[in-house]
Amino acid sequence: MRFLRPRRKVLAALAAWSAAESAQTFLGGYCVARSLDDGFLRGAPATGLLWLAGAAVAILLGAPVVRGVFAQLPLLTEPLRDHLVRRSVTQALAAATATGRAADTTAVSRLTSQTEIARDSFAGLVLAARSFVFVAAGALAGLVSLAPQFLLLVLPPLVLGLALFTASLRPMARAQHRYLDADEGVGRRAQITRTALRDIVACGTQEPTAEHNRRAIGEAAAAQRALARWAAVRTLCVATAGQLPVLLLLVATPWLLRQGVTAGALVGALTYLLQALLPALHTLMTVLGTAGARLLVILDRLTGTPPPTEPPATPRRPLVRAARPPRAAALELRHVRVGYGPGARAVLDDLDLTVEEGQHLAVVGPSGIGKSTLLRLAAGLLPPDRGDARLYGRPLGEYGPPELAALRALLPQEAYVFTGTLRDNLRYLRPDARPSDVEATVRALALHPLVDRIGGLDRPLRPNALSLGERQLIALGRAHLCPAPLLLLDEATCHTDPVAEATAEHALRARPGTLVVVAHRLSSALRADRILVLDGTRAQHGTHRELLGRSALYRDLVGHWNSAHG
Repeated sequence: MRFLRPRRKVLAALAAWSAAESAQTFLGGYCVARSLDDGFLRGAPATGLLWLAGAAVAILLGAPVVRGVFAQLPLLTEPLRDHLVRRSVTQALAAATATGRAADTTAVSRLTSQTEIARDSFAGLVLAARSFVFVAAGALAGLVSLAPQFLLLVLPPLVLGLALFTASLRPMARAQHRYLDADEGVGRRAQITRTALRDIVACGTQEPTAEHNRRAIGEAAAAQRALARWAAVRTLCVATAGQLPVLLLLVATPWLLRQGVTAGALVGALTYLLQALLPALHTLMTVLGTAGARLLVILDRLTGTPPPTEPPATPRRPLVRAARPPRAAALELRHVRVGYGPGARAVLDDLDLTVEEGQHLAVVGPSGIGKSTLLRLAAGLLPPDRGDARLYGRPLGEYGPPELAALRALLPQEAYVFTGTLRDNLRYLRPDARPSDVEATVRALALHPLVDRIGGLDRPLRPNALSLGERQLIALGRAHLCPAPLLLLDEATCHTDPVAEATAEHALRARPGTLVVVAHRLSSALRADRILVLDGTRAQHGTHRELLGRSALYRDLVGHWNSAHG
């Protein structure tokens, strides 16, 4: 209303052209009635044709009326778009220059598609509302001129349908808002899944991710069904206000004839209802129910106060200190069975394993035998089908995600490096690390060549410019710096050279805590306190010397390694 108030002249000109449309509507039905009563039904076809010619002229004169209406329409819609664009630019600049505010990623969308949608929706709303008001006025005036009894049949259902539709506008707008939000939610989930797909697969979190996506899609489907229900309500309103009067008019025809209403008046009334009032009603309710609700939602977003955005920050993980029972083993597995799906062959079957606090365990075995599955189980990402899995004396299922994150860190084969400084990447699992702690990690893992090549710890990284080995070195430094007492390395050194791998494992072994490594090279297993051999039927663990004596698979692995490396 604040926008329309200064534009009274434009509204007056629009009303004047629309009044001509009202006169055109009046003449359409009135001329048809007179052509019958004064012409054809009285045996005077020339008079009837003359009245029909008058109706045709009224229709032809509608062309300049439409032209005049559309000439005034841009004087309303274009200033609205300009106003919304200025407001969007102001908000975007204010957000961009505010201290501690993140970049406004929706500014371009608001300046382009959203303002265009608002302009088009507003134009459609103006056209539909103007047309209905003046067409209804012309039609009702025509009905009164033909026979006042028509109002008894037309007005009650018309008012009832309009009242019902008006009452449904607000919940219809809420349903539209919910649908738009849900649709954006599906887009966000798709973007998150696409971006993090590598890490999702590496960490084995496909099912939780799929569940999040299913919930987003379910919400969008529910919102669309709600929107469809309100569309059905809109159809009911159109039927009540526009089609019910036609039915009542036909049913009441004998009564109307007894009241002295002529046949021509009846046909003229049907002309008003079917050719003028019903199409205008249908257009109004369709536009208000779709474009009108969409306009309300978009105007709310464009003119409302934008939600506060968080300051840009590198990804951080919360530091949660989880209590560890004294003298408890770091990891205990008792008769554990793990399979992928009902009826599938077990990947781990009846596995017993104890990893004491401070121990260094290496896991070896053929590809696909279940080494990564074991680490996912130990990390709490995969529940066992059967058996008991405990982390520091407590069942894994009792830990919440923050507690698990504080107790263990899993490094997959594909290392994750985000856009930010090298220092921030190293401190990803320990945001409160002091500069001296970061320097100690750089020294322990011999990362100085990488630091020098990048240009320093505080130089922003470009992840795509790093080799796979460099990414793994950064992830290993992150693990060395993190406070979690249990480190799980799933071939996390496979892209590094043997010297870098040995340096990293010595450094990780020297930190307080427990280390479990899926060995990419047998030299990695030789550095461990104990070795777990997975052979697909039963697991064996012990020292290098013990396993040489009792595990044929381990002897084969050692022999293959020795022959391959001279």
